[in-house]
Amino acid sequence: MAIIVPGTENHAAKPPLNRAATGIEIVATGSYAPANIVRNTDLAQLGCDEEWIVQRTGILERRHASNNEATSDLALAAARDCLRKANVAARDVDLILVATMTADHFTPSTASIVQSRLCSSAAAIDMNAACSGFMYGLITAAQFVKTGCYRQVLVIGADKMSAVIDPQDEKTYPLFGDAAGAALVRAHPQGNNGVGILAFRLASEGELGYLISVPGCGSRQPATANVLAERNQYLHMTGKPVFKWAVRIIPHAIDLVLSDAKLSLSDIDLLILHQANRRIVDAAVSQLDIPYEKVFVNLDKYGNTSAASIPLALDEAYQQGLVRKDGLVLMCGFGAGLTWGACIYKGCG
Repeated sequence: MAIIVPGTENHAAKPPLNRAATGIEIVATGSYAPANIVRNTDLAQLGCDEEWIVQRTGILERRHASNNEATSDLALAAARDCLRKANVAARDVDLILVATMTADHFTPSTASIVQSRLCSSAAAIDMNAACSGFMYGLITAAQFVKTGCYRQVLVIGADKMSAVIDPQDEKTYPLFGDAAGAALVRAHPQGNNGVGILAFRLASEGELGYLISVPGCGSRQPATANVLAERNQYLHMTGKPVFKWAVRIIPHAIDLVLSDAKLSLSDIDLLILHQANRRIVDAAVSQLDIPYEKVFVNLDKYGNTSAASIPLALDEAYQQGLVRKDGLVLMCGFGAGLTWGACIYKGCG
């Protein structure tokens, strides 16, 4: 039986899908990283090899939130930063989407906590697509705005990964950090359909979900002494097949959105990949025809911050003036689920 790669199905017998959301704009971005810097040398007491971390991941340091900081605290700080830059009051936000795999609680949602603390009356929803979460949130926000259902949507990617990584797992523990990033999405005031999301793709390969999982403390394995003894409350990741999958899927996803937008990589001003691992980024970029100076990398400072990864990078890129206001940014997220998402965004001049 032929294997169909998600995103490549034959839709010839159906109306073509509109995989774009033009006429929208990202008004502003914001971000937050905890003050506590954890350097590779700080992990030596856990048995982690500093040289191995640098060679295999490219990570030099990461941020860990304090014990009294939850994911909602990170998300709130990024949201406030974004709204301040946009000069928009929280009361004028219609919808808040928080992409996270490390929610404060099963319920209430992290988005509802953020909404309350912003003193906003917006609808609020959590989304869990792990490292692809911000891409799913951004595309969802664009659809709500494009259809006129909401005027301004605040999209936040936030994760406190230090809460779910096992300090006894010397190969996985050094990879992750804590952070949050945000973007405010609204319709372009002049209705300019030449800007916005020119193309996007979202996909899930759930049959591979077991490769990255937190098996315990949910409805499948409720919290019991045995679950905790087996350390199933922590993230379990099978590194080699995840690496191979990511290196395969990144060029595939990028090719799809470039084809949809009728663009080439030479048209792209900045490529922002999920900041998982320098070896993944290097291996994927080596397959692409794009100068490395167009590839944004900040994982050496933050590690893998899951859903915060892309918005954190996007905010830093804008702050550093690495992309024109009307430039083309290609973003690609990939991770647990296994899920992936990519889009090409054109800003307003």
